[in-house]
Amino acid sequence: MEANARWVALTAVAPVAWGANYYVTREYLPADSPLYGAALRALPAGLALLVLRRRRPRGMWWWRSAVLGLVNVSVFFALVYAASQLLPTSVASTVMAASPLTMMFLAWPLVAERPRTAHLAGAVIGLGGVCLMLLTGTVAESVPGVLASAAAVLVSSFGHLLTKRWSGGTDMIATTAWQLVAGGLFLLPFAAVAEGAPPPLSPATLLAFAYVSLVATALAFTAWFTSLRHLPAGTVGLIGLLNPVTGVLCGILIAGEELTAQQLCGLALVLTGVILGRPARAASRSGAAASRVPVQGASPDRPSTQEAPQP
Repeated sequence: MEANARWVALTAVAPVAWGANYYVTREYLPADSPLYGAALRALPAGLALLVLRRRRPRGMWWWRSAVLGLVNVSVFFALVYAASQLLPTSVASTVMAASPLTMMFLAWPLVAERPRTAHLAGAVIGLGGVCLMLLTGTVAESVPGVLASAAAVLVSSFGHLLTKRWSGGTDMIATTAWQLVAGGLFLLPFAAVAEGAPPPLSPATLLAFAYVSLVATALAFTAWFTSLRHLPAGTVGLIGLLNPVTGVLCGILIAGEELTAQQLCGLALVLTGVILGRPARAASRSGAAASRVPVQGASPDRPSTQEAPQP
């Protein structure tokens, strides 16, 4: 269970970084250059990770990196921007909070992980908590915005599970770097055509991009994809509910917003949903026991291990 607790803590790094990213993006990044913003978010993050892991893709990982970069970076970033422009942040965040349920149902056919009852209950309770925290009933919804946000949920869930399925036995820092670089390169020509010259970057904007790229992208994506390798998709998806929670807390602690009783109840429900999604103790024990079973033909003092080849 201590190992599971460490993986849960690592997973939480990603949604917390993404939740704070809402505030940084809204306050410091240029709002009229979304494609350049997405490229400047992805490319420095990917290049920084390549400095840590100086490895090139090999074999099938050339096209896999392109596919994952297109899905997880290029298309996802564009959809999130469209949703943020067409919807209030509260509505967009609430639609995105449906991602745990989406990941659970997609995980069944993609990675053969059948959703547990506790995971489903946690997702429903957590989604209800996010609705309490963010929806006030005073905003008007845009149908195209809701569709863009829903598409972002579907695309990100599919892309993250595809990463989980393909990346077994690979270096996760390297595979994350490749897809970030690929996604950023895909975005650049579209940014040049649609937005013209890159936006001017002030010192404050450069610092904001440093956080968005290095913390909310390089660190967060590596932590997220690594955790998907070691934890059930349902557990990881539920921990992702900390994303809107962090956004609300940033508004309270930094922007001076007030925490209402409705938001406090919603926060309690979200945390309850996350707790319900924790890894099952029995599953952990059985997995540990299975890992101690010697492989046929291996010596007792030097057990054989089988690993997928490095990319």
